[in-house]
Amino acid sequence: MSIQKVGVLGAGSMGGGIAHLAAVKGLQVVLCDVEQRFLDGAVKRITGFLDKNVEKQKMTVEEKEAVLSRITTTTNMEDFASVPLVIEAIFEDLNVKKTAFEKLDKICGPETVLASNTSSMSITTLANATSRPDRVVGMHFFNPPLVMKLVEVIRGYYTSDETVAIVSDASKAMGKTPVEVKKDTPGFIVNRIMMPQFLEAIRIAEEGIASIEDIDTAVKLGLNYPMGPFELMDFTGVEISLHVSDYFVDEYKDMKWNAPQLLKNLVRAGRLGKKTNAGWYDYNK
Repeated sequence: MSIQKVGVLGAGSMGGGIAHLAAVKGLQVVLCDVEQRFLDGAVKRITGFLDKNVEKQKMTVEEKEAVLSRITTTTNMEDFASVPLVIEAIFEDLNVKKTAFEKLDKICGPETVLASNTSSMSITTLANATSRPDRVVGMHFFNPPLVMKLVEVIRGYYTSDETVAIVSDASKAMGKTPVEVKKDTPGFIVNRIMMPQFLEAIRIAEEGIASIEDIDTAVKLGLNYPMGPFELMDFTGVEISLHVSDYFVDEYKDMKWNAPQLLKNLVRAGRLGKKTNAGWYDYNK
């Protein structure tokens, strides 16, 4: 199956970014969210990015308009009925995602592949909310989707080889490099490796061993990472690290994944990173 049209459920930074990517790569996109204001916000962000490319002469006005014309926005999930691949990119809450998959299963045709952009949560659990567990798969893009080259393709317990092939091919069509996660395990590959680094960085700061700024500098220069752990958490959303940590504790029953109090307090204070202009760093300055 060659995918020419995709549905994206959720118009936040990830969902909007995936829609933008797919449209740039020539795919028709149906972008859905619960309120029009979220959709308008996504289109505004995409348009702003395209306008900058026009200013830099990286694309023409006609090319910009062509990209925008490939994105259809809707607040009605019924508009996914004829879409062959739907990518869920909503809030990282397993129960909310399960409800979404239940609805998608009833709306979409039996051959439609239902993919989740979850960064850590069980694909098998989402698949069991449907009548097509063999056609449910993880399709984890990284932020920002337009730039980051990787897509983790995650098998649930029943995910078929055909489904993995369809999503891998769709990833390649969007200019990404897919890697297959053969077992449905919390955090998959990247977050399984990255979360211990985040948690240990926070503990180092909490214990007063080094400042947040110096930890970021040490990681960037010592490990040759493009961003330090605190910069990256601010970029992706501080609360996501807490949700993933809590999910790991629940799944593994191992307190090594327990979030440090410093992280919990930051989220309680509403300092969620760049989107709130304050996280580990203050962006109001």
